[in-house]
Amino acid sequence: MKFTKMHGCGNDYIYVDCINSEIPDNPEKLAIKISDRHFGVGSDGLILILPGENADAFMQLYNADGSKGTMCGNGIRCTAKFIYDHGIIPSDRTKTKIETPAGIKEISLDIENHKVISATVDMGIAELTSELPEKITVHNKNLKFIGAYTGTDHAVYFVDDNPEIENILSWTDSEFAAEGKYFETHSRFVNRVNSEFIEVLSRDEIKMRVFERGSGETLACGTGATASVFAGVISGKLNRGKNVLVHLRGGDLKIKVEADNRCFMTGAAVEVFEGRFPI
Repeated sequence: MKFTKMHGCGNDYIYVDCINSEIPDNPEKLAIKISDRHFGVGSDGLILILPGENADAFMQLYNADGSKGTMCGNGIRCTAKFIYDHGIIPSDRTKTKIETPAGIKEISLDIENHKVISATVDMGIAELTSELPEKITVHNKNLKFIGAYTGTDHAVYFVDDNPEIENILSWTDSEFAAEGKYFETHSRFVNRVNSEFIEVLSRDEIKMRVFERGSGETLACGTGATASVFAGVISGKLNRGKNVLVHLRGGDLKIKVEADNRCFMTGAAVEVFEGRFPI
């Protein structure tokens, strides 16, 4: 099976062109196998690029544990790059529409030397899914979070509101991995949840660490960055209508929340390499 590895801010996925080739059997099992960083290619998951019914393509995400995802901000920027760079859409296009299980997203392309180098995604209107804020006890820690839906479910924890995890952004990888599971699988969230931990640096800048449902800690999460800025805006911590710079472990994203809570995300899209994987 031919594949392309791509990443957005270090959030890496294996992409398979299922417009010009067959859909692989058992993609759930394939996602687990190919995502393994020791015995596979290594990634945060698998993305199949399928024909779109009402858009240029359909993006189907499988997390590293084989579970299906509904939307991925970094993944959709790379999908847009793939369909442009590989000639699936004409070279004179500067915008594309991609279907996802969370709906159709419109992406504006930043093109340099006939290749997409970054993209801006209309992430749609973010939704509040919790109290503002909501109290929760996670592994004997009394905390507060703000729930948001930005194509997938998120719980955002601001460290200045949560003294029991005020140093979580500097925890070791093993500490973060061990505690992250308690956040992901908390009974408050029926289908598990993505958890973001945020340090506010200014009204236009934050630092973020994320534990993703189905993948564990990743270097970046586009829907999570969007949810975090949205949570910051509606709680009065961040500016509305301006780009907020989000520092993730793998790089930076820019997120803007408009007056109607429509969100826009801008970030890089990078192709790492192509290869073939036995199936």
